[in-house]
Amino acid sequence: MRRSFTVALERYGYRVKAAADGLAGLELFRDGSRDGEDTGFIDGGHGDGGGGDGFDLLILDVMLPGLDGIGLCRRIRETSLVPILMMSARGDGLDIVAGLEAGADDYVVKPVDTYVLVARIRSLLRRATYAPSAPGAGRAAGEEPGPSQGDLLVFGDLTLDTGGLEVFVSGTPVALTPTELKLLLEFAARPGVVLERHTLLRNVWEYGWDGDSRVVDLCVQRLRRKLGRDRIETVRGFGYKLRR
Repeated sequence: MRRSFTVALERYGYRVKAAADGLAGLELFRDGSRDGEDTGFIDGGHGDGGGGDGFDLLILDVMLPGLDGIGLCRRIRETSLVPILMMSARGDGLDIVAGLEAGADDYVVKPVDTYVLVARIRSLLRRATYAPSAPGAGRAAGEEPGPSQGDLLVFGDLTLDTGGLEVFVSGTPVALTPTELKLLLEFAARPGVVLERHTLLRNVWEYGWDGDSRVVDLCVQRLRRKLGRDRIETVRGFGYKLRR
């Protein structure tokens, strides 16, 4: 399976490295320059992708031996915002929810057509261009963290610097993944307006009507943990809105 994915993705111009189990994958991730087998970690030549670890995007199989994909995702999220795509063979709802709660940005269910996988990869890489590798990454050496005087959006204790793509809660920088940041930008563009799940799926995840709304719900949950539970309000039966 790893080899077939490698060949398919390399035909689309991606540079791919792989590991056969979760622990080996964690080591490979930590040493982005190490030569691996072939597949699972993608350097698409699009820059850092928010991780700072040499890979633009990670594809993690839920059923990895040793350390499973969900556990690996949690370990990676301790230090990195790199985009993560989870892959599940069963389409099990619990696997999907657990992967998204662990910090994955999206998921696919095996077997998956190559063109679908590549479309998801491209979408994640586009989202990654929204975010710096970490809060304050674009600041000069020695410069104190904090909102710039540029394009600031303020909602209570939440400040969003749309120019520097940085987020602060009570003046403290908050690290968001590219998907979380793009979702927050979508809310911030229309504060107080209820956004339906299918609208968010289309604008953030680039899905059509057949997208799984659970990716929205779980990403909103992650934002609430980072920004405060009351910042994004659920409007039952409709969607979500950002409180002014």
